[in-house]
Formats: sequence, structure tokens, C-alpha cells
Amino acid sequence: MPERGKFIVFEGLDGSGKGTQISALRDHIRSTGAEAYFTAEPTISSTGGMIRDALGGHLRRDAYELSALFLADRIFHNVNPINGIRQYIEKGIDVVCDRYYYSSFAYQGIEADLDWVMKMNLGCNEILKPDLCIFLDIDISTGEKRISENRFDREIYENVEAQRRIRKRFFEVFDRIMENENIKIVDASRTVPEVSADIIKIYNELKEK
Repeated sequence: MPERGKFIVFEGLDGSGKGTQISALRDHIRSTGAEAYFTAEPTISSTGGMIRDALGGHLRRDAYELSALFLADRIFHNVNPINGIRQYIEKGIDVVCDRYYYSSFAYQGIEADLDWVMKMNLGCNEILKPDLCIFLDIDISTGEKRISENRFDREIYENVEAQRRIRKRFFEVFDRIMENENIKIVDASRTVPEVSADIIKIYNELKEK
């Protein structure tokens, strides 16, 4: 039976550079000859489409409803037999995911009851716990500048006030779960190569364990 693959999640505020850094990690992994599966939430499932409609402001949904949709999409993301996270992990293939339940805690958790959102996700046996969460931390002004320069349309959370509350909530959540989760906070306000170097070092350390 193959050794279990590693499950790595990237988190951060909007504009933190997750896409850029995930691409850099992909290049690094490929350079070593290793195999990894890259994915994201919300997924491309029908539930994921409902979530994207809500995030885009096309259909308003209550924070509790949106939290439940994310939960359903996340379960599907883990267990579906075609490209679910669990099957890759069990085959010994690393999985790198752009956003996971930490985002539900921080984003929906600013309006829905945080304890309820956390209990739904952390208490679900079908939802795997990541081996590593890399949080790309930036200040609100940096994120706002990046969003303004790179986005034509904004999602419902992509405004200064929401991002301020979300960043605060991320760190409140990390304080609560840090003992049971492997969370690495990376200063993402630096140059792309500097941030990439830190992430690759963290990834290599995880692989050596």
C-alpha cells in the first residue's frame, strides 16, 4: 500500500497572491519529478456553481445557507470518486488546495455563528484535516491595491471593511485551533520570489517528516 500523500491548503485574504504562489509550488514539485494534484474551492460541481453565483452577487444567500452550501461542496470535494481529495491522498499523491474550511470559518464566520460553522466542518468524518495550511498574510491596504489592479468585478467580500473583519477572524480561528492544526503564517507582502522561497522550504520540511 502506498504511503499516504500530503494534503496542503493555501489560505489568505483576497489579493494575497495565492494563485501566484500555488503556481510557483507547482513548478517546484514538477522540478523534483514528484506528482501532485491541484484543486480549489468552491469546486466545479453544481453546488460550487451555486456558491460562485452567491459570491459574485448574482443571487443573495444568507450566511448560514452559504455555510451549508460550502459544507456540502467540501464533502463532495473529499469523497467524489472521480477527482476527490481522499482518493489522491490514499494513492500517495499530494493534494494542494486553494481554500478550505479555514475560509468558511473566516468569511461566513463573520456573519453566521462561528461555533456552528466550525462544528459542522471539524466534526464531519468525511472532511479530511490538512497536513499543512499556509496562510499568506497581507495588510488590508496591500490587498485592496492588488484587487483594484487585477479585478474587473468584485465578489461580495472584496471590500475593505469585510477584509478587515475577515483577517481578524482568521487569526481568532488560528488561536483556537493551532494546537490541532499545522498552520504556517507567511508574510506575503514581500516579493514573489521571497514568499515562494519560504513556501518551498515549508513544503520540503513537511515532505521530510
